[in-house]
Amino acid sequence: MNNTPTPTEITLHQQSKTLEISFADNERFTLPFEFLRVFSPSAEVRGHGPGQETLQVGKRDVILTNVEPVGSYAIQLTFDDGHDSGLYSWEYLYEMGKYQQGMWHDYLARMEDACASRDPK
Repeated sequence: MNNTPTPTEITLHQQSKTLEISFADNERFTLPFEFLRVFSPSAEVRGHGPGQETLQVGKRDVILTNVEPVGSYAIQLTFDDGHDSGLYSWEYLYEMGKYQQGMWHDYLARMEDACASRDPK
């Protein structure tokens, strides 16, 4: 049994390009669209095992166009670049919120190592 609190509110903010999510333990996270996109839990992004991740580049301006509930455990996000695979479980969204700063720092370091850009081509 996982002890992740369930979301009490999920709000899409198109102006600031963020998804705000509040959990039952009173934690509240604001996750930028780009962050959600580059850390998609899909096999396309994460691969099928350690070391198979695909670095997501050029996603600075990505827009989240749709949020669909999946059962009582996740949401499916659709982005304007066509990406819509990957289920964001409550547990994964909570982790993303908790560790956002470190995850983002690691992502920017990987981008720099790859001489890649967050800007679309």
